[in-house]
Amino acid sequence: MFATGVTVVASGTADDFQAMTANAVTSLSLDPMLVLFCPRKTASIMPALQANETFTINILTTHQRDLSIYFANAWPDDRAPPTFEMEDWQGGPRLKYAIASVGCHLKELVDGGDHWIAIGEVLALHRSKQPMLNPLIYYRGRYREVAPSPEHDVPVEWDFSW
Repeated sequence: MFATGVTVVASGTADDFQAMTANAVTSLSLDPMLVLFCPRKTASIMPALQANETFTINILTTHQRDLSIYFANAWPDDRAPPTFEMEDWQGGPRLKYAIASVGCHLKELVDGGDHWIAIGEVLALHRSKQPMLNPLIYYRGRYREVAPSPEHDVPVEWDFSW
Protein backbone atom coordinates (compact mmCIF):
# COMPACT_ATOMS: atom_id res chain seq x y z
CA MET A 1 0.00 0.00 0.00
CA PHE A 2 3.08 2.24 -0.09
CA ALA A 3 4.02 3.71 -3.47
CA THR A 4 7.75 3.76 -4.17
CA GLY A 5 10.03 4.79 -6.97
CA VAL A 6 11.96 2.07 -8.78
CA THR A 7 15.74 2.14 -9.08
CA VAL A 8 18.60 0.01 -10.33
CA VAL A 9 21.55 -0.03 -7.95
CA ALA A 10 24.87 -0.99 -9.56
CA SER A 11 28.44 -1.58 -8.42
CA GLY A 12 31.61 -2.28 -10.38
CA THR A 13 32.50 -0.79 -13.77
CA ALA A 14 30.49 -0.25 -16.94
CA ASP A 15 32.07 -3.39 -18.42
CA ASP A 16 31.98 -5.56 -15.29
CA PHE A 17 29.16 -4.80 -12.88
CA GLN A 18 26.47 -6.32 -10.71
CA ALA A 19 23.09 -4.63 -10.40
CA MET A 20 19.78 -5.09 -8.67
CA THR A 21 16.34 -3.53 -8.74
CA ALA A 22 15.63 -1.71 -5.49
CA ASN A 23 12.75 0.27 -4.09
CA ALA A 24 14.09 0.23 -0.51
CA VAL A 25 16.08 3.41 -1.22
CA THR A 26 15.97 6.65 0.72
CA SER A 27 17.87 9.77 1.65
CA LEU A 28 19.38 9.61 5.13
CA SER A 29 21.17 12.91 5.78
CA LEU A 30 21.83 16.23 4.08
CA ASP A 31 25.00 17.06 6.01
CA PRO A 32 26.86 14.93 5.20
CA MET A 33 24.82 13.91 2.17
CA LEU A 34 23.96 10.23 2.78
CA VAL A 35 21.58 7.77 1.13
CA LEU A 36 20.79 4.14 1.79
CA PHE A 37 19.45 1.05 0.10
CA CYS A 38 18.70 -2.38 1.53
CA PRO A 39 19.98 -5.43 -0.39
CA ARG A 40 19.38 -9.00 0.73
CA LYS A 41 22.49 -10.44 2.34
CA THR A 42 22.56 -13.07 -0.44
CA ALA A 43 22.06 -10.53 -3.28
CA SER A 44 24.40 -10.96 -6.25
CA ILE A 45 25.48 -7.31 -5.92
CA MET A 46 27.07 -7.86 -2.49
CA PRO A 47 30.54 -9.15 -3.60
CA ALA A 48 30.92 -6.24 -6.06
CA LEU A 49 29.67 -3.73 -3.49
CA GLN A 50 32.10 -4.96 -0.83
CA ALA A 51 35.03 -5.15 -3.27
CA ASN A 52 34.49 -1.75 -4.92
CA GLU A 53 33.00 0.14 -1.94
CA THR A 54 31.06 2.29 -4.42
CA PHE A 55 27.62 2.14 -6.01
CA THR A 56 25.15 4.10 -8.08
CA ILE A 57 21.42 4.51 -7.61
CA ASN A 58 19.70 4.96 -10.97
CA ILE A 59 16.09 6.19 -10.94
CA LEU A 60 14.06 4.52 -13.68
CA THR A 61 11.60 6.13 -16.09
CA THR A 62 8.28 4.60 -17.11
CA HIS A 63 10.04 3.48 -20.32
CA GLN A 64 12.52 1.36 -18.33
CA ARG A 65 10.08 -1.09 -16.74
CA ASP A 66 11.79 -4.00 -18.51
CA LEU A 67 15.08 -3.07 -16.83
CA SER A 68 13.41 -3.27 -13.44
CA ILE A 69 12.17 -6.78 -14.22
CA TYR A 70 15.54 -7.81 -15.68
CA PHE A 71 17.62 -6.59 -12.73
CA ALA A 72 15.13 -8.15 -10.29
CA ASN A 73 16.09 -11.52 -11.85
CA ALA A 74 12.50 -12.00 -13.01
CA TRP A 75 13.18 -11.78 -16.76
CA PRO A 76 11.85 -14.75 -18.78
CA ASP A 77 14.65 -17.07 -19.93
CA ASP A 78 13.14 -17.34 -23.41
CA ARG A 79 13.37 -13.61 -24.13
CA ALA A 80 16.43 -11.57 -25.10
CA PRO A 81 17.50 -9.19 -22.33
CA PRO A 82 16.35 -5.58 -22.65
CA THR A 83 18.74 -3.11 -24.24
CA PHE A 84 20.59 -0.73 -21.92
CA GLU A 85 23.89 1.10 -21.64
CA MET A 86 26.12 1.68 -18.63
CA GLU A 87 28.92 4.21 -18.45
CA ASP A 88 31.71 4.62 -15.92
CA TRP A 89 31.02 7.44 -13.52
CA GLN A 90 31.79 8.62 -10.00
CA GLY A 91 30.58 5.89 -7.69
CA GLY A 92 30.36 3.22 -10.35
CA PRO A 93 28.41 2.35 -13.46
CA ARG A 94 25.67 4.83 -14.34
CA LEU A 95 22.63 3.66 -16.26
CA LYS A 96 22.28 5.90 -19.30
CA TYR A 97 18.84 7.43 -19.86
CA ALA A 98 17.72 7.09 -16.23
CA ILE A 99 15.84 10.12 -14.85
CA ALA A 100 18.63 10.69 -12.35
CA SER A 101 21.60 8.90 -10.82
CA VAL A 102 23.38 9.18 -7.48
CA GLY A 103 27.03 8.09 -7.24
CA CYS A 104 28.10 6.93 -3.78
CA HIS A 105 30.99 5.72 -1.68
CA LEU A 106 29.97 2.86 0.63
CA LYS A 107 30.30 4.31 4.12
CA GLU A 108 28.83 1.47 6.18
CA LEU A 109 26.96 -1.83 6.04
CA VAL A 110 24.56 -2.21 8.96
CA ASP A 111 23.00 -5.55 9.87
CA GLY A 112 19.27 -5.49 9.15
CA GLY A 113 18.19 -9.10 9.68
CA ASP A 114 18.23 -10.91 6.33
CA HIS A 115 19.17 -7.62 4.59
CA TRP A 116 22.01 -5.14 4.85
CA ILE A 117 21.42 -1.43 5.24
CA ALA A 118 24.02 -0.04 2.83
CA ILE A 119 24.78 3.57 3.68
CA GLY A 120 26.48 5.61 0.99
CA GLU A 121 28.05 9.05 1.02
CA VAL A 122 27.03 10.92 -2.11
CA LEU A 123 29.90 11.67 -4.50
CA ALA A 124 27.96 12.88 -7.54
CA LEU A 125 24.46 13.64 -8.80
CA HIS A 126 23.23 13.41 -12.38
CA ARG A 127 19.89 14.53 -13.79
CA SER A 128 18.61 13.71 -17.27
CA LYS A 129 18.53 16.59 -19.72
CA GLN A 130 15.34 15.21 -21.26
CA PRO A 131 12.38 17.24 -20.03
CA MET A 132 9.21 15.71 -18.62
CA LEU A 133 10.40 12.16 -17.96
CA ASN A 134 8.05 10.35 -15.61
CA PRO A 135 9.35 8.01 -12.89
CA LEU A 136 8.45 4.35 -12.74
CA ILE A 137 6.36 3.68 -9.62
CA TYR A 138 5.61 0.43 -7.81
CA TYR A 139 2.32 0.27 -5.90
CA ARG A 140 0.09 -2.59 -4.74
CA GLY A 141 2.21 -5.20 -6.48
CA ARG A 142 2.20 -3.49 -9.89
CA TYR A 143 4.15 -0.96 -11.88
CA ARG A 144 2.40 2.39 -12.12
CA GLU A 145 2.97 5.72 -13.82
CA VAL A 146 2.75 9.27 -12.58
CA ALA A 147 1.09 11.60 -15.02
CA PRO A 148 1.67 15.12 -13.70
CA SER A 149 -0.48 17.85 -15.17
CA PRO A 150 1.26 21.08 -16.27
CA GLU A 151 -0.76 23.24 -13.87
CA HIS A 152 0.61 21.22 -10.93
CA ASP A 153 4.25 21.41 -12.02
CA VAL A 154 4.75 24.73 -10.25
CA PRO A 155 7.36 24.62 -7.46
CA VAL A 156 5.82 24.81 -4.02
CA GLU A 157 7.37 26.96 -1.31
CA TRP A 158 7.15 25.41 2.15
CA ASP A 159 7.06 27.34 5.38
CA PHE A 160 8.11 25.21 8.33
CA SER A 161 8.10 27.98 10.93
CA TRP A 162 5.06 27.20 13.09
